[in-house]
Amino acid sequence: MAVSQFIPEIRIGYLYTYWGPLGFVLAVTICREAVDDLRRHKRDREVNSQKYKRFVSADKPPESVSSSKLRVGDIIMVEKDERVPADLILLRTSDKSGAVFVRTDMLDGETDWKLRLAVPATQKLATHGELLNVNASLYVEKPQRDIHTFIGTYSKLGGTEDEGLNVENTLWANTVVASGTAIGIVIYTGSETRSVMNNSQPRSKVGLLDLEINGLTKVLFCAVIGLSFAMMCLKGFNGPWYRYMFRFVLLFSYIIPISLRVNLDMGKAFYSWQIQNDDEIKGTVVRSTTIPEELGRMSYLLTDKTGTLTQNEMIFKKIHVGTAAYGRDTFPMVSAAIQSVYGTISTPADASPEAPAPDYQPKLRKPDGWRIWESVKALALCHNVTPVYETNGGGGSGVGGGGGAGGSISSSSSGAERRQSPARSISVEAGEPSGSAVKPPTEKTYQASSPDEIALVKWTESVGLTLVQRDLNTMTLQIRDATRESLMKYQILQTFPFTSENKRMGIIVREVNGGEITFYLKGADVVMSGIVQYNDWLAEESGNMAREGLRTLVVAKKVLSEDQYNDFMMRYNAAKVSVTDRVTKVAAVIESLEREMELLCLTGVEDRLQERVRPTLELLRNAGIKIWMLTGDKLETATCIAKSSHLVGRNQSIHVLKSVLTRTDAHLELNQFRRKQDCALVVSGESLEVCLQYYQPEFMELATACPAVVCCRCSPTQKAQVVSLIQKYSGKRTCAVGDGGNDVSMIQQADAGIGIEGREGKQASLAGDFSIPQFSHIARLLIVHGRRSYKRSAALSQFVIHRGLIISTMQAVFSAVFYLSSVALYQGFLMVGYATLYTMFPVFSLVLDQDISANIAITYPELYKELSKGRSLSYKTFFMWVLISIYQGGVIMYGALILFEDEFIHIVAISFSALILTELIMVALTIRTWHRLMVIAELFSLLLYIVSLAVLHEYFDWEFIWSWDFLWKVLVITLVSCLPLYILKFLRKKFSPPSYSKLS
Repeated sequence: MAVSQFIPEIRIGYLYTYWGPLGFVLAVTICREAVDDLRRHKRDREVNSQKYKRFVSADKPPESVSSSKLRVGDIIMVEKDERVPADLILLRTSDKSGAVFVRTDMLDGETDWKLRLAVPATQKLATHGELLNVNASLYVEKPQRDIHTFIGTYSKLGGTEDEGLNVENTLWANTVVASGTAIGIVIYTGSETRSVMNNSQPRSKVGLLDLEINGLTKVLFCAVIGLSFAMMCLKGFNGPWYRYMFRFVLLFSYIIPISLRVNLDMGKAFYSWQIQNDDEIKGTVVRSTTIPEELGRMSYLLTDKTGTLTQNEMIFKKIHVGTAAYGRDTFPMVSAAIQSVYGTISTPADASPEAPAPDYQPKLRKPDGWRIWESVKALALCHNVTPVYETNGGGGSGVGGGGGAGGSISSSSSGAERRQSPARSISVEAGEPSGSAVKPPTEKTYQASSPDEIALVKWTESVGLTLVQRDLNTMTLQIRDATRESLMKYQILQTFPFTSENKRMGIIVREVNGGEITFYLKGADVVMSGIVQYNDWLAEESGNMAREGLRTLVVAKKVLSEDQYNDFMMRYNAAKVSVTDRVTKVAAVIESLEREMELLCLTGVEDRLQERVRPTLELLRNAGIKIWMLTGDKLETATCIAKSSHLVGRNQSIHVLKSVLTRTDAHLELNQFRRKQDCALVVSGESLEVCLQYYQPEFMELATACPAVVCCRCSPTQKAQVVSLIQKYSGKRTCAVGDGGNDVSMIQQADAGIGIEGREGKQASLAGDFSIPQFSHIARLLIVHGRRSYKRSAALSQFVIHRGLIISTMQAVFSAVFYLSSVALYQGFLMVGYATLYTMFPVFSLVLDQDISANIAITYPELYKELSKGRSLSYKTFFMWVLISIYQGGVIMYGALILFEDEFIHIVAISFSALILTELIMVALTIRTWHRLMVIAELFSLLLYIVSLAVLHEYFDWEFIWSWDFLWKVLVITLVSCLPLYILKFLRKKFSPPSYSKLS
């Protein structure tokens, strides 16, 4: 339409009447997008220009290159606290053992440190420079998404044996070196790195309000075409009718308000600013300014459990050893039993003082409390926890290293400069008796890949068996009894890490003194029940603990002979270098060990609830929001947390969907559930998969009607699938909240994604549309800010539409009266000024309006239910505004024509003045709670118009403006256009008040 104004035959007025508003709208939008793009570009440039040391020649020092210049095959050095720029195979580390710790929170959402190992052949080289002279090749698999597996082979040319490489020999891009220095060879860069391949493209989210306004805009467009066609029918299709038709389309184009997009965008920016500056929810960040209104329309809230509803802080609560259970009150008995057993099996008085105390020899009779002793020892040995000691200066941390023949355990920095810390070293000199007192360092922390493991090791320390040192090959425990402290040393032969597939973790250790080889295994009861020897208590007790809301772990052991171990290692090493089906072959070899193991104990740890979770969930439930908990935890634990957090109401029953494997099972279970009323549903990931495969519509119909749903054993892809199914089958708005990397896909799929900055890093927080520091902030975010954003945007958009409709109605009346001429009623600046200077500030001040205070919204969350019905902006309210616009436009135009003098300029003056006054009064009638800025906006606009009357002689007759004639005619027309609407509003408020007004 703006471009058409370059053609003289169809030009309506001055070019700037069309190009001015269009240019302004585009400028605002472009500037907002440009700011976002510039920020993104700046962040990208910072990351891409980060410098790293690259080795180019054996006899030259490494050169400094930016990360964007790195190529596959480059050998680079990554220092402590530096981000890894590409996927690397770890060749050497500053630690002699070849170990280095990395933080992976930006990759998998876990904050705990992970151990990575250098390729043994390259770690043995004398200097870093020799890496460039080694005649060897690397085989690596093709790029793929899985961050937990890797298959590669290191082959020395002319060598006898290849070395198999796995995920422990890799450093993935975006991880951070936590201790020491790492040197690695680049194997994948750019879009082939694991971290980039795992980034799903975030979808561009459009709010429901925007979609509704788009629908209304289509109706308005049809109205423009219809009105123009009606005018042509009255005029007759003679002459160049298509030219007249197009001129009418141009004249009535103000029905489609071009300023609506700008007003809404500025409104959204203001709501986002308000959310971020709310003292009640400090730390909240709005990352997507396009959808704050969505928060006011939520029907489903999907939440993760660990770290979101619970604190991801584990406390050891219970241990069951088959014959007895020990809880918090009886832990001193465990401590006493350990000391008693250790006293009976420790070194006799005449033994050599140099030898540390041996472990219990199985040939002797088992003393009382033997099972407790074995259980605690298994918990102290079977894990991947490393004690870390702070260095003297506090500038870095070091892993408890050392542990040589003399038994010294020193706290040393793992950085480039390794320095001894005499004040905090533990040493047992060769000449000292083994029972001498050993003082542990003052500041010791534990690092592990799971908080459960740290809870177990801290508990063994509290009962007297402390992990004091661990490196790649050795582990040292310290036992404390009434008179002495002694060290027990173990050699680590093999570790089998925990994965989500195997659900268990194993370790093979050899006791340094006695030489006994023991295989320890711990894992979920579902897996372990088939591995341990027959017993009659495990299933019952694990069920009991889960009902208390505890996470359970089964611990077992198996003593191996030297021949058994050697046979296993031969098969295991052969499987590790296999190029095809390596994972399957390795798993099969490990499983050959996991048979008929001796069951030691069952442990239970508890995950603490987040602060104010219960009142928050109750508020949301009362607000009519249905809550779904999607978690990877086991069924009993998830059910228990659902009850204790009040996710499920006190008066609601819970239906647990039995394990479903076939179509028939699913059919029977769904029929059984259909008969229940007001009942929360608990379903496992496997059963969910089967139900969705065969009975997707039926299952979703039942589940979406439930007051609460718990899905346990859920994978990240299942979480996202559940969100999209709710959107598809209910048509309602969904909100997802989580704190870890495994929640990102769910957060991105939901209509509004909320990330919590938790212990599991910032991945969820950065992926979310909104970021909050704690779960309890969600209530205020939805119930207060969501309500305000939606209500204000609805009022603002309807008012902007009204502003366009009223002037188009006046144009239609004017054209109809003056012989259907396609001439503009208001020329040039008046048209531009109407939509900007004269009405912009009062109309935009509607973003400050509020129907109820924040306190009332929180006290009566039931008011939120109304919002999901979308009554604030609907076709009903839209057509009411259309009628108001037609009435007011007609009254102003006909009034001006009836009362006008003999000149056309007087019609313009009277009608335009009445129009501006009407708009200002309509804004005042729409406002529910006055704000001082609203009053200023109204007065400023009125004053600006009065000044314009005096200045714009081209449009207004100066003498006529200052006459009483002009004043009374404008006031009468304005009164007739506004008074009936005020009366109707007053009567409606008196006889049919909205629900919130009764509370105000």
